[in-house]
Amino acid sequence: MSAIPAGKKQGKPGAARVYFKSPIGFLCITGSEKWIQAVEFCEQPGPEVDGASECLKKACQQLDEYFQGKRRKFEVPLMLRGTAFQKRVWAALRKVPFGRTLSYGGIARAIGRPYSGRAVGGANHRNPVAIIVPCHRIIGHNGRLTGYGGGLWRKQWLLDHEKKVCGR
Repeated sequence: MSAIPAGKKQGKPGAARVYFKSPIGFLCITGSEKWIQAVEFCEQPGPEVDGASECLKKACQQLDEYFQGKRRKFEVPLMLRGTAFQKRVWAALRKVPFGRTLSYGGIARAIGRPYSGRAVGGANHRNPVAIIVPCHRIIGHNGRLTGYGGGLWRKQWLLDHEKKVCGR
């Protein structure tokens, strides 16, 4: 697993991106010297360019530790852009413990909006920071896996990985 610097991301002043090779494919990590803005799955890394910020390097290091089973919680600063509702959902996602799952309705109740399970699903779908904001831990009320931007196979892999690390 390694980070491949990709230089400045066009259209976002001060933002750069690196590509991280994980066991479930490449992750494109966008951010700056101060924060991480996005972690997204991608098929292939972009062109190699020198100069990843310390924040981007830290995110790569923590992702590497996560995939090695040595990290359960991420400690990189995030700049999350979204509606107030989305930000509440994303904050609640970060409270779901490593190796555990919660339903969309459970998140809705946790943020004081018990009848907004569908809206929680929409906010979950728009989570810009995969894995670090663990939307993969959210499942249907019946215990089944439901949508995941990186594909259900990746969601299953992440959940299995966390259960294995926890010894379940």
